[in-house]
Amino acid sequence: MQTDRILLRRWEDSDAESLFKYASDPDIGTRAGWPPHQSVEDSLTVIRTFFRNDATWAIVLKETNEPIGSIGYLTQDVSNIPIGENDCEVGYWVAKPYWNQGICTEALRLLLNYLINEKHFCDIWADYFTKNHASGRVMQKCGFKDTGKLHQCSNLVGGDKDMVKIFKLETNI
Repeated sequence: MQTDRILLRRWEDSDAESLFKYASDPDIGTRAGWPPHQSVEDSLTVIRTFFRNDATWAIVLKETNEPIGSIGYLTQDVSNIPIGENDCEVGYWVAKPYWNQGICTEALRLLLNYLINEKHFCDIWADYFTKNHASGRVMQKCGFKDTGKLHQCSNLVGGDKDMVKIFKLETNI
């Protein structure tokens, strides 16, 4: 999946150094609910344990061929929020030097096209910590609607004390 500016591709072991460069920033993980990476080896473990699957992609800036973020989806059995059996939850992050450039919106639109037209999910859900308004703006730009619901996600770092705001995109499938 790609646009003129970005490519979504599977994570590779060789991406560990780039992942560490960006995922070690404490502002990144805390907004997404995971701890900052402590080493390149830590990032390699994340790639091999959490990113190497059919539902997670590296967001690669074509200009540099470097992964600058990640995007993917979760099904009902592993979702952070209560969703339907034929639904999924999306999640994404992009490195701080690339904030406010529309990259997450571009990546999410690519993913949504795939989830709707290839995977045929009924409804697509997303959530963000209430202090991370930028993530909510990405969701709104991609057609998600605020459900008015808040949820605690104890499986996320910070999820025991901070609530997530839940958004939903109805696919009309």
